[in-house]
Amino acid sequence: MKLNYKVIGDKGEPLIILHGLYGSSDNWMNIGQKLADKSTVYLVDQRNHGLSPHSKSHTYEDMSDDLIEFINDHNIKRANIIGHSMGGKTAIFCAVKNPEKISKLIVVDISPARYSPENSDHFHLEMHKNILNALKSLDLKNTKTIKEAESHLAQYIPYKNVRQFLLKNLKRDENKKFYWILNIDTLYNELEKTMDGIQIDESTKPIESIPALFIKGEYSEYIGDDDKIKIKKLFPKATITTIKNAGHWVHAEKQQEFLSVAKNFLAANH
Repeated sequence: MKLNYKVIGDKGEPLIILHGLYGSSDNWMNIGQKLADKSTVYLVDQRNHGLSPHSKSHTYEDMSDDLIEFINDHNIKRANIIGHSMGGKTAIFCAVKNPEKISKLIVVDISPARYSPENSDHFHLEMHKNILNALKSLDLKNTKTIKEAESHLAQYIPYKNVRQFLLKNLKRDENKKFYWILNIDTLYNELEKTMDGIQIDESTKPIESIPALFIKGEYSEYIGDDDKIKIKKLFPKATITTIKNAGHWVHAEKQQEFLSVAKNFLAANH
């Protein structure tokens, strides 16, 4: 799949940034600009998001293949990758399948492991179902303003910052009618696959060649103690850093702290 993207800068090694679920390349524009002094930054829309094509399939195998196709199309020998949440999982799957394509890996607030409906992480699945049902329930034909759309979503999504983030995906067509750039139906139908992960056990082959940095938000539950063990098993060279007073959107909530940690890791000799 040919993904939509933006390029910032032309210095240093290629750096590909992958957004999370419901996100787009636009979410990372500010950070991309601040990293472009030392990198050629590619901000990518993953499938079913932003201005990239829609598909009925949305798996990490799909998104990993999309990433490899992007790397090859741009004649990139090896890239540094930053991936948040779903984007981090995409990068991990890519690293497992094509480690020779990745120089350094920064994964933001996500574990390599599967979030299983059989345990407490079932909360994540139900939370995302609620979000997608809320988006699906918006009457696009009769909604006149963003304020009206937010008022509707407020019945289902109590957090204003989450509603505002989601509403960045609501656009107007040439007739001034609203439409979602997200492929909501596919994201709902494939939601359990978005909870997928790498099977990590005694037979797991460690990826020795890729220095990896996992950045956790202090208040986020996406990387627990068991996940830290699995991270180290999969990426023996991994560093796990917690940014204080931040949740799942750590890069947005604590941008300066995030940039400091990311820049130091990218600049270091590993």
